[in-house]
Amino acid sequence: MSEALEDILAERLAVIFCGINPGLLAAAQGHHFAGRGNRFWRTLHLAGFTAHQVLPEDDRTLLQYHCGLTTVVERPTARADQLSRDEFKAAADGFEHKIRRYAPRHVAFLGKAGYCALSGLREVTWGLQPQTLGDAAVWVLPNPSGRNLAFTLEQLVQAYGQLYLAAFPGSRAACARSDSGMLGGSNDST
Repeated sequence: MSEALEDILAERLAVIFCGINPGLLAAAQGHHFAGRGNRFWRTLHLAGFTAHQVLPEDDRTLLQYHCGLTTVVERPTARADQLSRDEFKAAADGFEHKIRRYAPRHVAFLGKAGYCALSGLREVTWGLQPQTLGDAAVWVLPNPSGRNLAFTLEQLVQAYGQLYLAAFPGSRAACARSDSGMLGGSNDST
């Protein structure tokens, strides 16, 4: 049986990235976004969050960049669609308490499913949300899973880059960004 993946958190971080739940490989290895096809670490680097591409086994170094990692639901699965609505409901209070306790400036949900389940909203847009969680600004970003073929690496970098600019004002992001908007289309593909 796979164990839950340990959070990588500290108080008052700039951003806490929130996956839906751990993948089986990540839980087995004990490192976030460990799948070979997952684009999370590359996207973070190209969007400006890290000075180099962090390896999954070095995931704790993300704290040095004032960022953390958690999941909405702790139970590992092969795919996020294997989670029930009841699991999200059961996780909601604990998740909200965690965010209030650690008090980040921004919480970034990686995919729409986790945020929709927690917020009770049926439809959300990509990017900055009108609601907050505790005092944290809420962002919904495309899931970087290699299974999410609806978004190219360039689109991921653009979306995450907008969060980077909001979280670290005055910093120069490592990638060029378009001023024409966050993402084209409304495909959810989490």
